Amino acid sequence: MAEHPYVGIWVTKDGRIRHELLPNNRYDEARGERESAYQGRYRLTDNYIEYWDDTGFTADGEFIDDVLYHGGMVLYRQEPSLISPR
Repeated sequence: MAEHPYVGIWVTKDGRIRHELLPNNRYDEARGERESAYQGRYRLTDNYIEYWDDTGFTADGEFIDDVLYHGGMVLYRQEPSLISPR
């Protein structure tokens, strides 16, 4: 499976909401201190993303200029840490 350009972690400016888009078309969303608050699958069509949460909730969003607009939120790409794990 080819990796698309949006794979990675997307966060709100305050860091409270974090979406990790995985290369296997699954996502993991953290909210505040609650890791893996929501999980499910997603599908990309160009810059449009559709989400299907494992509980049945659906949502969508759009990537514009490397910013994700989703459900009234604005999420920015989180750059990988420059510190290597030990």
